[in-house]
Amino acid sequence: MLNCNQKGNGYLGGSKYIVSWALGHLVTLADPEKYDNKYKSWRMEDLPMIPEKMELEVIKETSKQFSVVKNLMRMPEITELIIATDAGREGELVARWIIQKAGWRKPIKRLWISSQTDRAIKEGFNSLKPGKDYENLFASAECRAEADWLVGLNVTRALTCKFNAQLSAGRVQTPTLALVVDREQEIRNFIPQDYWTVNANAQGFSLRWQDKQSGQNRIFNKNKAEEIEAKINGQTAEIIEVKKETKKELSPLAYDLTELQRDANRRYGYSAKNTSSIMQQLYETHKLVTYPRTDSRHITEDIVPTLPERLKSIAVGPYAQLVKNILINKIKPTRRFVDNSKVSDHHAIIPTEQFVQLSKLTREENNIYDLIVKRFLAVLSPPFEYEQTSVKAVIKGENFTVQGKVVKQKGWKNIYQGNDDWDDESEDKEREQTLPAIRQGERFPIQSVTSKPGKTKPPARYTEATLLSAMEHPGKMIDDRDLREAMQKTSGLGTPATRAEIIEKLLSSFYMERNGKELVPTSKGIQLMELVPPELRSPELTAKWEQQLTEISKGRVNRNQFISKIREYSAQLVRTVKGSSQTYRHDNITRNKCPECGKYLLQVKGKKGEMQVCQDRECGYRKGVSLISNARCPQCHKKMEMRGDGDNKIFTCACGFREKLSAFQKRKDETKGSINKKEASRYIQQQKTEAPINTALADALAKLKK
Repeated sequence: MLNCNQKGNGYLGGSKYIVSWALGHLVTLADPEKYDNKYKSWRMEDLPMIPEKMELEVIKETSKQFSVVKNLMRMPEITELIIATDAGREGELVARWIIQKAGWRKPIKRLWISSQTDRAIKEGFNSLKPGKDYENLFASAECRAEADWLVGLNVTRALTCKFNAQLSAGRVQTPTLALVVDREQEIRNFIPQDYWTVNANAQGFSLRWQDKQSGQNRIFNKNKAEEIEAKINGQTAEIIEVKKETKKELSPLAYDLTELQRDANRRYGYSAKNTSSIMQQLYETHKLVTYPRTDSRHITEDIVPTLPERLKSIAVGPYAQLVKNILINKIKPTRRFVDNSKVSDHHAIIPTEQFVQLSKLTREENNIYDLIVKRFLAVLSPPFEYEQTSVKAVIKGENFTVQGKVVKQKGWKNIYQGNDDWDDESEDKEREQTLPAIRQGERFPIQSVTSKPGKTKPPARYTEATLLSAMEHPGKMIDDRDLREAMQKTSGLGTPATRAEIIEKLLSSFYMERNGKELVPTSKGIQLMELVPPELRSPELTAKWEQQLTEISKGRVNRNQFISKIREYSAQLVRTVKGSSQTYRHDNITRNKCPECGKYLLQVKGKKGEMQVCQDRECGYRKGVSLISNARCPQCHKKMEMRGDGDNKIFTCACGFREKLSAFQKRKDETKGSINKKEASRYIQQQKTEAPINTALADALAKLKK
């Protein structure tokens, strides 16, 4: 298409265009030691670090590619540059820093597209925008990066020096960790209460007791429950009200990245980071979905004419009949899906016009693609319609209720073929029953009465799915009304593109651990919340920043004023840490000494198993203690841990099963002919999705046809 068929070292060449790429970032803000050698050592007396002017440096690992790009920019025949990085704030930052560091002074244009199909790229190149239109967006991105550097690095060094421990803080990771720690405190402080529910069973249906004043079904007094049970046993229920309502339930909105990560975690147990990696493959390599790192759940009006073609491209396999049903009834997207005012940089994640071959996708890619396609089809489907019958009865002066539902039109729920994920029932919610014909004034004999005990439960620990939701909508943590409203209008804590990284960083820094799907704070994480300056715990800082960064991107606020305030704030945070009277205690310390520095090692739980790490930040020694293997326990079929060294290696399982490595290998040899090929294939595909993804535009353009 661009006729760039000549492969060079780090670029693709053609008669009109030369295409090169950035491997993530090629340029970043310089480390502290670049400003002064004294910053090579971490000392409290050298803080705060406030450079007069922030400098850029080439990232060592990608310096070779930067040299390629720089040399291409200096070719005299190159007269114009087109920025084709991700169309968003961070994508603009990636490109502009390279341009600055390379010293480019010639004209700049911008490619701004939401999908990487041939058609989208062609249309994008036919309507390139002037680079100056995005200078304010770049200013906003650079301010965010510099502010994170000034606050994050200064507070991290101050905490580490003050408390002699590997501690870090930041304006997004700290309030995110605070969510997890505060929830743990709620759970620890929770005192469960006993309660009872009373059901009266009639012919063909069951009525549940309801309090006359509060409408609650729970009875927190056992004697009262027993009194009600005895009072109504063998009595007659009189129907005093039968209310029938026709109701409509609209489909869920289309996906943005955070909502997709939530569903992928809830249904498949995928981490937010894993979902992002899979999405990048579907977007760049397969070209099957639109730009993934979006915070919008709507599309713009110009996308509407492309909907039939997008539907036809996915009309294969399990989706063929579903697509046919939508096309036959004609597409009638409402303002609930099509709303220009609710789309900023990118619209919702939807399928592209690229024809899909499901057999070419891995199992994980198929799962994520299935979520996107079904949500897309659901949004274009009619509402779920049903008739709800609510019945009230009186038995010996006590109120009882029951609800029933008759489906009139399955609508969008037909897309999910009986999937119960959409029908979440709370513990208190009465399950709807299929009711016989019931009329007001009728009387029914009570055949039996049951009293069921229960206990109130503490709030659930966060999973990645629920933590992503809390990060997206952290307004309840903010007291200031204006700031709370401002936060609701922004992306919340972090952005759709960075939330997965924040969660992974909290895990890799041992501030919290995964326990199955649950996220549990460690002692280190809990103590950190007591040590950081209080203002960093709240998302108010992010709310204020995002408010101002949005204004900078629109040219309404001066970037220098923003950075000046951040410099003052960074110095204030350092002073707060310096003046702290708190202490930090390692309660995961072992009796094993570090072979490098002689200090006692700490026992921590990593992503791949347990390890022992040196408590001295500058030492950095690490040693694996156990490794979560892919070997399954023969008793409970969960993944086993491998412990020990050499001939002493053993497999252990949480169920209590233990097996020496030699015995395991012997057992495997005996069953060699019955290896589960499906499990082996699944593991191989999993390794592929966990590998780093090359997000270069080169991958997208290299495969373009002429």
